[in-house]
Amino acid sequence: MNTYKIAVLKGDGIGPEIVDEAVRVLETVGRKFNIEFDYSEGLIGGIAIDTVGSPFPAETQRICEQADAILFGAIGDPKFDNDPSAKVRPEQGLLAMRKTLGLYANIRPVAAYDSLLNLSPLKESITKGADFVVIRELTGGIYFGEPRGRSENGQTAFDTCVYTKEEITRVAKMAFEYAMTRRKKLTVVDKANVLATSRLWRETVQAMEKDYPQVVVDYMFVDNAAMKLILQPTYFDVVLTENMFGDILTDEASVITGSLGMLPSASKGSKVSLYEPIHGSFPQAKGKGIANPIATILSAAMMLEDLGETVAGKAIRVAVDKVVAEGFLTADLNSINPHSTTEVGRRIAEVI
Repeated sequence: MNTYKIAVLKGDGIGPEIVDEAVRVLETVGRKFNIEFDYSEGLIGGIAIDTVGSPFPAETQRICEQADAILFGAIGDPKFDNDPSAKVRPEQGLLAMRKTLGLYANIRPVAAYDSLLNLSPLKESITKGADFVVIRELTGGIYFGEPRGRSENGQTAFDTCVYTKEEITRVAKMAFEYAMTRRKKLTVVDKANVLATSRLWRETVQAMEKDYPQVVVDYMFVDNAAMKLILQPTYFDVVLTENMFGDILTDEASVITGSLGMLPSASKGSKVSLYEPIHGSFPQAKGKGIANPIATILSAAMMLEDLGETVAGKAIRVAVDKVVAEGFLTADLNSINPHSTTEVGRRIAEVI
């Protein structure tokens, strides 16, 4: 029997509800395929601030560093958003975790489900067949650059966007390798006509092309990419981009599936990786049982596959496909006959 140490960070808002359903599915898969999970829970985000005064406590860091993988829910709370004077915010915990654990690459697959095509605001003829992966650099760029802050009189604010060639090279290597396993097409999204950091991105990736002669590489400005995602999402196979552009583009891409609640992600590090849905904490839905757990469950499938448990990961994907086709879904995808967060998680476990 294979045993894995899993750090469980439920976080804020709907985080506990969706993570509980992912754990339910993992336990079901574990029983079926003789896999054991050793869970350790840690605090992060707003709940961690309220409990111990830090959005990423040292104890949570220790739990993560000792784990084989991290299963994460979401962070964020309106009471911090609505208080501009707050010195400590939940989101600082997420950024600190990414930086401390070296989670440098975020992998976000986007695929259209045939049974959900009618739920996208885009025409079915546009979204049908869309299947691509966005690889987003996660620990550099404007979210981490220094200096940042506000002037003494409060009339000016500033953020700094910084990238090194080393940061770009390591995430680009991952993107090229992903492209080799798919359709061998890589689109690099930047703003090289304006930003110096984007010009460094472009020249760095161009220099790497010779090492991957089978991969066709094209370069696209972010504004054009944002438009093409909506007009022709099937154009893309593997998309490589920097931190802020990737954050925005992947949320935009959620319209292809009809709901943010369908998109999983993996944040890869050299020692440990983290798996989470791409959506936020959705505090308005907290405790109402209406949150879609599928993105978190699919994130657990990605986790299993990266741990080498590919059969178990596929079993989760097959079960999700069946449940989606049945229309056994939460209200974001089935407003006529919605099922609760727990009911959807149980149904996926039953199918497995």
